[in-house]
Amino acid sequence: MLSFPAPSVYQSSKCFVTYGVMGHLDLNQPPTKSKPWSTVAAQDFINRAELIIPQESLEIVQKILNEKAAPEFKRVVMSLHDILSGDFYAKYIKEGDVMMLSEGRKGIDNVFTLKNGILTLFLDKEAYERAGLVGKPDGVKGKRGLKPRWVVEIDLTSSSMIPGKKGFDRLIYASKNAFGTPITWLFCNPSSTVPNPDPFAPHSPTKCTAEPSILQNIDAMLPTLKPPVDAIGPEGRDELEYFSTELYEWLSLVRLQSPRIQVGDQIDPYLCRYQVPGDGQQGKICKVTWQGFFAPSWCRQMLLDLVAGLPSKTWFSFSTTTFSKGMTGDNSEVSLCRPRGASGEYVMWEIKSHE
Repeated sequence: MLSFPAPSVYQSSKCFVTYGVMGHLDLNQPPTKSKPWSTVAAQDFINRAELIIPQESLEIVQKILNEKAAPEFKRVVMSLHDILSGDFYAKYIKEGDVMMLSEGRKGIDNVFTLKNGILTLFLDKEAYERAGLVGKPDGVKGKRGLKPRWVVEIDLTSSSMIPGKKGFDRLIYASKNAFGTPITWLFCNPSSTVPNPDPFAPHSPTKCTAEPSILQNIDAMLPTLKPPVDAIGPEGRDELEYFSTELYEWLSLVRLQSPRIQVGDQIDPYLCRYQVPGDGQQGKICKVTWQGFFAPSWCRQMLLDLVAGLPSKTWFSFSTTTFSKGMTGDNSEVSLCRPRGASGEYVMWEIKSHE
């Protein structure tokens, strides 16, 4: 794995590139701790997933999509106190493992998140002092011109997080007096198990389904889709960096539906000097997009299905992007490309934004 150096102190993101081999894939015992599976599973709240494939592989992918239900999530208006009370707290948080994300922009508004049983509150100074909870300063130390902010993390799966315990009662007090206003949340339950009766029903949630959108028959100029031999090994850092940069740029332009990668593009070089790297090979490609609120486990399973379902020599690219973070709206991203004709090999880009 290599990390591209930061060219400027103002750069807000870092890119890490990994070239590796997936190894044998057993769907009965799918890998969890090795890359790239652990990297995909460790992501934050995912807003967008995109798949790029050759046109001739679309039929196989559509079969995978037909056998796999589209991801579902819900939108609901609740107060923090509603979440920490009654059967909702007991069934969905203490016994389940749901994900929730509140409205707002981190670094500007008060934002709440719930993942893996950890409740995280990103607060301005006024809300933090009013809540009376124990937290720590949020953000890079020494930032100028920004109001101080705080972050509070509480493990709701702890045995002490029950009514009658001092820490939990303090949290309930804060939810009533500092955060009592109902706000909009996104809710995702990675488990197929739903409590009966459902404690979510009284809050009238809106059910949403992230149906895949397919853009096909894109006449594209294709770059080199397999790293050169010199890029593999400890001496090939420069070659791998050059290859991965060019390939990631091309994949990004495909995801943006840019005409720069299309056959016959006649942009004035005065306006854009980009040229698709490679020997001018042409081909038809497809792009499949999901937009919504996803659990990383769904994205990991989709990647497993793609690796197992597509022929081993077929190239494809699968990327996942999180919701924007901070005032600048940066996203974190994981993109993976299986090179053409390289069974088990992959190139993976991890874009990590500074919050």
